[in-house]
Amino acid sequence: MFNKIIKRGHRKVAKSDGAAVDYAYAPTGRSSGPVSTSNIVVNHASRGGVPPASSQLQQLPATAGMVPLPGTIENLPMFRDVPVSERQSLFSRKLQICCFQFDFSDTLKMTREKEIKRQTLVDLVDFIQSGSGKISETNQEEMIRMISLNIFRCLPPASHENTGTENLEPEEEESYFDPSWPHLQLVYELLLRYVVSSDTDTKIAKRYIDHSFVLKLLDLFDSEDMREREYLKTILHRIYGKFMVHRPFIRKAINNIFYRFIYETERHSGIGELLEILGSIINGFALPMKEEHKLFLVRALIPLHKPKSVAIYHQQLSYCITQFVEKDYKLADTVIRGLLKYWPVTNCQKEVLFLGELEEVLEATQAAEFQRCMVPLFRQIARCLNSSHFQVAERALFLWNNEHVVSLIAQNRNIILPIIFEALEKNIQSHWNQAVHGLTVNVRKMFLEMDVELFEECQRQFAEREAKSQIQDREANLFLNGMHEEKLRKGHWLEEEDELLVAAVAVLGERKWDALAKAAGLRRSGKSCTLQWMNYLRPNLKHGRITAEEERVIIELHEKWGGRGLREGCQEELIMK
Repeated sequence: MFNKIIKRGHRKVAKSDGAAVDYAYAPTGRSSGPVSTSNIVVNHASRGGVPPASSQLQQLPATAGMVPLPGTIENLPMFRDVPVSERQSLFSRKLQICCFQFDFSDTLKMTREKEIKRQTLVDLVDFIQSGSGKISETNQEEMIRMISLNIFRCLPPASHENTGTENLEPEEEESYFDPSWPHLQLVYELLLRYVVSSDTDTKIAKRYIDHSFVLKLLDLFDSEDMREREYLKTILHRIYGKFMVHRPFIRKAINNIFYRFIYETERHSGIGELLEILGSIINGFALPMKEEHKLFLVRALIPLHKPKSVAIYHQQLSYCITQFVEKDYKLADTVIRGLLKYWPVTNCQKEVLFLGELEEVLEATQAAEFQRCMVPLFRQIARCLNSSHFQVAERALFLWNNEHVVSLIAQNRNIILPIIFEALEKNIQSHWNQAVHGLTVNVRKMFLEMDVELFEECQRQFAEREAKSQIQDREANLFLNGMHEEKLRKGHWLEEEDELLVAAVAVLGERKWDALAKAAGLRRSGKSCTLQWMNYLRPNLKHGRITAEEERVIIELHEKWGGRGLREGCQEELIMK
């Protein structure tokens, strides 16, 4: 268990490709005095990230990552209480205070210092939000470093890894709330206000909010604290909108998170939030749609239906999928076939979700694309109609409440009705749920009103198939029963069986051996009884060596009748003597 927790910690820190974070770090809550930060660096980038250069470390404030001594932090004046000329200097000093780290596992420890940092962060947020003045480029750089120091951290082990409950469903896991949220929230708010501020020059800001920074933000989406994920979602969306240079990179990085989730871990806390961002991004795609975006649909979005935890993010996923079809109706066939590929077999609740998404896609589907996929689609719908889980059958029948779907079905009723007619009839005949039975009657009536002639032809073919199936079932039962009896009656004869056979022959004679076997209560075939009687039990049966006369008779019979005639002739010519 300890190894799993350690591995989780390393994975949370090191996921994204890129350079190491260029700031120093001292472990929180363990220092009782000044801590040297010159050689302590945390890499948040994975797979070969390199430490920052020494020149970068020298630019950091001396307090970076340190736990302050009690009484060493003093309240600074608020921005509104100092002249405009001193505000940039005050801004820098406040950033240095916010670089201090605190241990929130003990709520009674250093409460004064924690409150000073909180008030300082509030003042920084108000200053950015008020637009009192542009921040100098140096202060912008220091602010992003302070933000990085606070938010880029080792996430705690996921609850399922911390407890060892590997099979716990994600929706059943308890919510986690980061104890340091009073400070984290304000740091995130500061970053958000900086990004959305009209005073922020993107040409300058993109030097600090670079690819490495974006990757580390994306890593934090795996946080189990939903409050943090909400802030991350808003901030990343704003970065995508403001920094056009980062857009392709952000899309590709999200792709990579999806690939790892689908094909490796099937565990990630922020898939829903990432899909929400993508929903807005897809809505803004220009037409004609780029091939890159279509590949993203096929390789990432559609396979997201595969994981067991799809119910957690299905609403956002369904919105993204529908956006693609509404943008380009020609993608409907690709999407529907993708849904059929990942259609659940045993998970009924997941199947209900798929049917709901299918209806949304069909609403945006045009006739030409519908015709390309309607045969496999309605084969699957027919299986859903006959589902013993009433919610699945009911949700499938609700498709006929959608006017656009009904119009598509009506245009192609010659192909669709023969596919689903049997499912409708079986529901009426034997489905246990009354609501499903009633909905099926309504759908059946709808088809009858569409095309009486087609309906009657389907009904006739169904009756023929049913009659043929019943005949085949009876024949199969007879065959299986015969095989069953044959198996029971093979093997060595018991003395009791011999006695029963002799008694039966004495009463009924040597005829109709199948009936004789049943009358005697023998679990033997008629053929087996015949052979046993003729070869062993017949009273005038001769035993011992064959005489010369008998040998002559056998030869003559063989020449006259062959092997089969020899057996019958021997019984008459030799045995009867």
